[in-house]
Amino acid sequence: MKITQLETFFVKPRWMFLKVSTDEGLVGWGEPIVEGRARTVAMAIEELHPLLIGQDPRRIEHLWQQMYRGTFYRGGPILVSAISGIEQALWDIKGKALNVPVYDLLGGSCRTRIRMYTHCGGASPQDATMQAKGLRVKGYTAVKTGIDGPVRAIDSMEFIDKTVTRIAAIRQELGRGVDLAVDFHGRLSPAMSKRLIPLLEPFQPMFIEEPCLPENVPALAAITASTTIPIATGERLFTRWGFREVLERQAAAVLQPDVCHAGGIFETRKIAAMAETYYVSIAPHNPLGPISLAACLQVDACTPNFLVQEHPGLSNRWDLGHGFLKTPFNIQEGYIETPQGPGLGIDVNEDAVRERAYPGDWDTPRLLQTDDHSVADW
Repeated sequence: MKITQLETFFVKPRWMFLKVSTDEGLVGWGEPIVEGRARTVAMAIEELHPLLIGQDPRRIEHLWQQMYRGTFYRGGPILVSAISGIEQALWDIKGKALNVPVYDLLGGSCRTRIRMYTHCGGASPQDATMQAKGLRVKGYTAVKTGIDGPVRAIDSMEFIDKTVTRIAAIRQELGRGVDLAVDFHGRLSPAMSKRLIPLLEPFQPMFIEEPCLPENVPALAAITASTTIPIATGERLFTRWGFREVLERQAAAVLQPDVCHAGGIFETRKIAAMAETYYVSIAPHNPLGPISLAACLQVDACTPNFLVQEHPGLSNRWDLGHGFLKTPFNIQEGYIETPQGPGLGIDVNEDAVRERAYPGDWDTPRLLQTDDHSVADW
C-alpha cells in the first residue's frame, strides 16, 4: 500500500480537514490546524509531500520521525499540527486496513463509554445560570466555564467580585453532582491567579485551566503549590518534550494535550503514559471539529489515566459531526459510547465537506488591543 495524495479542505465554521488517499482505495482523515494559521499549516503539509508520497501509510512511527526530524528545526505549533493531522489520517488508514478501531492497536479499550464536558458561557450570573441549567438538564456530569478578558496584571476588587459571583452562581445551579472546571485562558498573571484562586476554592472546581501562560513552568508550579484546586495545562504544548518539565516540576494535576497540535494520536498516548508515572490525569483539549473529536475518543478509550473529554458544544452540533459525518456522535447522559468502527470510527461525508469548502482566506490572526491593560492572552 502506498500514499498517493494528500488534500486539505477549509470548511465551516473555521476548521481544516485532511484526506490522505492510497493506491488501494483506502483513505484516512485528520484535522490539522492552528487557529489563525490554517493556510500556514496547509503549506507545511504541502512541504511534507516529498516525505510521504509513495510511502507505506502503515509505517506510522517511521513517517512521524521522518516528518519531525527531517529538517534542522523541530517542534512548534505549525509543524507539529501538520504532523498531527497527517498522523491521525495514517492511523485511520491502518485501522481500516486491519478492520479494527485505532485504540485496539494501542492496547485496547479501558472503558465502554467516554465522559464528556462542554462549555458554559454567559457574561452575567443570570445568563451563566441559565446555560448551566440547560447543560445539567441534558445530563452532563461536567461543565467548563471561562474567565472573560482582558485582565490587568493586578486587577481591581470589582473584577474579582464579579468573577467570584458568576462562578458561585454556576456552582449553585449545577449542585454538587456536576463537576465544574474554570478556564483562565492564560489571561491572568501569576500574581492575579494567586489572588483569585483561593476565593474559588469553596466551589471545589474539578480543575483550573491555564492559570498563567505555559512558557514559564516554575511560575505555573508555584501556583499549583499554592492551592488545593487541581491545575490543568497543555493545550499550547507540543510533543512529549513540551510536557517534560511540567511533569518533572509537578506543575499540573491534569494535562490537556491537543491531538491536533501535540503530535497526533500516538504522541498524545505517549504523553499520557508519561503523566501516569506522576499520577497526573489526561483531559484532551478539543475546541475543533468532528475529526478531532474522533481522534480524541480513540486516545480516551485506551488511556487508563483519562479524566474527561472536551467538545465545543455548538448549537448546530457540527462539532459532533452533524452535516459532516454519515453517523454523527451522540451524547447520552454526558457520555459517548466508545466507538466500534475501524480506524477513527467515522465515515466522512466527503460531498458535504467539498460543498462547504472555502479558499482559506477567512483565517487571519486577530490584532491584540491592549489599551491600558496588561493582557497575557485573549
